[in-house]
Amino acid sequence: MRKVNLEDIFLHPITQKYLARSGIAHAITVAEYAFLLAHEYGVNPDQAAKAGLLHDIGHYTWYRDGKWDYDLYKENDIHAIKGASRAHKLLIRIGEERHIAKEIAIAILLHTDSYLPQGHLELQPLQQVVTLADEKDEETGGNHHYRQIEQYVALERIRALDIKIDQKENPQNNHQQKMA
Repeated sequence: MRKVNLEDIFLHPITQKYLARSGIAHAITVAEYAFLLAHEYGVNPDQAAKAGLLHDIGHYTWYRDGKWDYDLYKENDIHAIKGASRAHKLLIRIGEERHIAKEIAIAILLHTDSYLPQGHLELQPLQQVVTLADEKDEETGGNHHYRQIEQYVALERIRALDIKIDQKENPQNNHQQKMA
């Protein structure tokens, strides 16, 4: 049984603050992709979805002369570092298991190589899932961060994903419910 679900995370004021900055629609889509990829990579779908949802909460908006400057962002961004720290603190605060919070934070830390020196990094399966899920939703120039979504639609999608996760974690309950 999960101690913390996606809805708990999504509705938290800290999450709302930072997802508004990095793109709620993008975060939810990445969480959905991460859930779908979790089975293929043999990782926990709950952890994958949580890491996907929170993967960009470290974003800072890079502006020059009042306009978004993608080049400035690419040159100076460390959002994965900041996001890993924010996610870890948030997850612990709302009651997530400490070892799970750490795994999610590390997956967030390593979901992009934009701040890393050149070289090859060997990612663990959860880290690969979050990276691939993020890449599946990317648009040129960072436009994926600016897609809009109504709050009620976002919450419906989060709740639907929570149901899918619960069904994956408790398949025998699903069978018993169908039999009743």
